[in-house]
Amino acid sequence: MRKMTRYAEPTLTHESPGRIAPILWLAPLILGGFGILMVTSTTSNFVYDSSGTPFTMGMKQLRSLGLGFVVMLVASCITIRFWYNVAGILWVVSVIMAMGTLVPGIGMQAGGAIRWLNIAGVSVQPSEIMILAVVLECGKIFDRHKADETKAFITMMTMIAISAAPLLCQPDLGTTIFLTMVCMGMFVGRFGWKLPLCSGTFCAAAVAVLVFIQPYRMRRIFAFLDPFDDPRGNGYQIIQGLIAFANGGGGGAGLGHGFQKLQYLPAASTDFIYAALGEELGLVGTMGVLALAAIWMLHCRSLYKMLPDGFKSSVTWGITLTVILPFFINIGGVTNLMPLTGMPLPFVSYGGSAMIMSWARIGILLRLEREILRGYPA
Repeated sequence: MRKMTRYAEPTLTHESPGRIAPILWLAPLILGGFGILMVTSTTSNFVYDSSGTPFTMGMKQLRSLGLGFVVMLVASCITIRFWYNVAGILWVVSVIMAMGTLVPGIGMQAGGAIRWLNIAGVSVQPSEIMILAVVLECGKIFDRHKADETKAFITMMTMIAISAAPLLCQPDLGTTIFLTMVCMGMFVGRFGWKLPLCSGTFCAAAVAVLVFIQPYRMRRIFAFLDPFDDPRGNGYQIIQGLIAFANGGGGGAGLGHGFQKLQYLPAASTDFIYAALGEELGLVGTMGVLALAAIWMLHCRSLYKMLPDGFKSSVTWGITLTVILPFFINIGGVTNLMPLTGMPLPFVSYGGSAMIMSWARIGILLRLEREILRGYPA
């Protein structure tokens, strides 16, 4: 009679690598599919008049998704040690590029802000590159000053201040706050809450001043507090987004049958794409997007918990924050749970630079997971 033995988990070594779960790239790919459908639906009526085909913007989004997927594959082949070595250089380049947007003839203006560079006829948003560079450099700072919490915090805040200078000149307060939140989140994950809480009052005061000195930012705050006080002006965008959700109900009006996108809902393919999705695909569609984001976040959390404190763990947590925080910020703004910031919905909103750099970060996470499962030094 055969002797029964207890099952034992296999030891992960270079010779017996663990299996890499596809959720890291599959969830963003599905979200990207949602994005292509919604970009096509929300723009088809307008681009048809000028180009003769309703699929122009959707095809552009598909090309961005395809290019982003290629960038992900390339990034997944690059060792984490390489990213550690070039983190500082990449950050300096991103700051210089952000400053370049302020140079006449190079910077491109849209929506009252100069946030894009015109490079050989291609528009590039330096802030998207800066997001990745700041995460890598922040992880390197924490690794270099792991024995000195105060020095790590001061160095991190100096980096944030230098990064924020060109962003505030564009102006782009939303990205500045976002980068600060990501860095603070990385610091808390590595060192704890003490110093971030102590500096929180100063940061909040600085943000309040920046909001107060710009009338359009104050209008956003007032619109958030009571959008129906000015339904044809400051509150118009929020109200139209809420109407889109109401029209969608549980099952949605059907793909392509949304009414609000017809010159009622501004930025339906970018900032308010979640509202457009809610109208056409209903509660099922919006909850599906949130479920994919939650599953992806939980997988990244398990990946983060596998790592000891170090550069890899900090970068894993930082990249996770750069994807999850925009979900909360975008959806919170669209549903009027927080003021609007103009933050796109990752992998769903229309935009080339954001899409490609988001996939680059996914590629780094894939490489991190591969190195963890194959027993590379942390």
